[in-house]
Amino acid sequence: MSSHTDSSVMMNWITALEHEARTLLEELDAHPEARRLFDGSVDKDHYVHYLIQTYHYARWSTPLLAEAGRRMKRQGRHSRLGDLLLQKSDEERGHERWLLSDLRNLGWSAERVERQTPNAAVTAYVAWNRFTSRCGRPEAFLGTAYVLEYLSVHRASQSAKRMLAANTIPNIRKAVTFLKAHGTADEKHLAELTSLLAPLVDREEQAALLLSARTTRVLYLGLFGEGARKSAAHPS
Repeated sequence: MSSHTDSSVMMNWITALEHEARTLLEELDAHPEARRLFDGSVDKDHYVHYLIQTYHYARWSTPLLAEAGRRMKRQGRHSRLGDLLLQKSDEERGHERWLLSDLRNLGWSAERVERQTPNAAVTAYVAWNRFTSRCGRPEAFLGTAYVLEYLSVHRASQSAKRMLAANTIPNIRKAVTFLKAHGTADEKHLAELTSLLAPLVDREEQAALLLSARTTRVLYLGLFGEGARKSAAHPS
């Protein structure tokens, strides 16, 4: 009886986490600009904007995940989650360079990308994960990781394939490294992350991850907006 109850609790907790990720997919599918990225009809300006904003948050993934992992290890509260955060830090290492490579093949130098200002949603995303890593509950970053990896598994590879098939963006074949690599890598990462998070029974840990997952879901929509036109209009 106890075993059945424990299994139900685990299932309900992971179902709640997956709900946040699935809801983000639904919201993105309903968003005109995000939908164009996913169906391959995105134009160059909007694709460049997406890559630039993604770069401005992806560059922080490795250092913040590492900080969160080390902090958990120091606290000695849940060593396994600390190890998982450090593992995620290693998995994300160098992904920002994929973005810079894609942008370079679209005519944007690294220096030019650096001069672009992260939009409000990206700034808030980085600030949130910096807070949880350094001051809040560091395990919360795993909720962020779950949502983003779920998104990659279900949208990244197919978006790259559809953009290549459409072939409407000059040099697009050399500018989908981030999407292709992320979609492939994150399928394994998501399965592993799910199996490691499922047994969590601490309600505070679950709540921390769910809050971070929900925050990521809300903020991610902000990657898509009028900033694309501003970047194209002010290339310097």
